[in-house]
Amino acid sequence: MSTPGHAAIATLIADYRNPAHAEAVVSLLDSYARDPAGGSTPLDAAVREALPAALAARPQAFSVLAYDGERVVGLINCIEGFSTFACKPLVNVHDVVVLAGHRGQRVAQKMFAQVEQEARRRGACKLTLEVLSGNAPALRAYERDGFVSYQLDPAFGRAVFLQKKL
Repeated sequence: MSTPGHAAIATLIADYRNPAHAEAVVSLLDSYARDPAGGSTPLDAAVREALPAALAARPQAFSVLAYDGERVVGLINCIEGFSTFACKPLVNVHDVVVLAGHRGQRVAQKMFAQVEQEARRRGACKLTLEVLSGNAPALRAYERDGFVSYQLDPAFGRAVFLQKKL
């Protein structure tokens, strides 16, 4: 397999109603879900079927796809939220996927540039994301792109992401 050059990677905002884009979003997200960093469990068939329409129904959602020529090789799913402290939108980077054969080639960096452009277009005050502490390559990539852990007051420590499944 030949290694593509950085210039070969192109990005775009996915159109969830475009069948090729919808399939790319589902396929790449499923690839991520099957990876240990994504939980090692494939997406449920019902999720695979419903996801494009569910995302299309949410104007606060957008996805960036990366292509190496005609082949889709990366995905970032984003959901717009709201910062009450800034009284402005924020964009949460929810999923970042780069196919194994394209990792280490700054594909995520190109997608993040597109995400940032869209976030600015929406008037967002910041991008947020979560990452597993043991995912050193992802942490390095995010830090290269300007992401940092944060704290409001050093006496209270750094922010910690928690979840409660419903």
